[in-house]
Amino acid sequence: MAAFNVVLGCVMALLIILFTISSIARYYIKFILFIVLSLLSASLPIPLMLIRPFDPRNALIPAALSRLTSRMLGIRWTVRGLENVDDTRGAVVLLNHQSSIDLFVLSELWPLMSRCTVVSKRELQYLAPFGTAAWLWGTVFIDRGARSAQTVLNQQSLAVKEHKRKLLLFPEGTRHLGDKLLPFRKGAFHVAVDARAPIQPVVVSKYHFLDDKRLRFGSGEVVITILPKIETENLSKDDIPALIETTQMTMQEAFTRVSAETKSRLAMQQKHD
Repeated sequence: MAAFNVVLGCVMALLIILFTISSIARYYIKFILFIVLSLLSASLPIPLMLIRPFDPRNALIPAALSRLTSRMLGIRWTVRGLENVDDTRGAVVLLNHQSSIDLFVLSELWPLMSRCTVVSKRELQYLAPFGTAAWLWGTVFIDRGARSAQTVLNQQSLAVKEHKRKLLLFPEGTRHLGDKLLPFRKGAFHVAVDARAPIQPVVVSKYHFLDDKRLRFGSGEVVITILPKIETENLSKDDIPALIETTQMTMQEAFTRVSAETKSRLAMQQKHD
């Protein structure tokens, strides 16, 4: 046991040294911590989730633990536009997709929007125990690109309309760290029009502290902006292309503006440091 403690101590000391002096090591260590702690945050409350399976409220405890993890990794969050949230009705909530750490964004939004349901790719369902936990808090799993995906999404129209669910989707479909949002897919907009439910755009400022190409994962501030709803009540399928264009333009403008703001503050902080 003494030898084990010595080895463990040496390994920990080495990791701390690497974390301090190497940005590449810091990148991998932070992502490993993100993965491990996210799995723990999701799986530890599973016994409690079994009491009320498929209830969106099951995600509240994992979300709280996830928020602690994000702060431990040096990410600060500010949420704006709470006055735009209407919990008396359902909505299709659209978010820009940057990285796997967007999971932290969901953990920030979950307690602020009631009856949230996330749409995720099918592969995540088989990532036990995280997939099991996500299933228990009501995640809708789809096979990307398959005809069945649209069928599943269409079925969610009833949940949005009748049960006042907030259906959270990433309309870009693919995560990226660029300055321009990728073209939006149509599925989410079909759901909104079918349900006569509003689109609720949510824009997450650029992760200036994260660079997958250069293997950089620093600390920084992220602003989540909940934009005013875009109504669809009087729209038809023929209006979807224009609806997509309006939504993407609105989100792109907000993304550019808020990302410039957080970049400026980061530069000022680095200058003072």
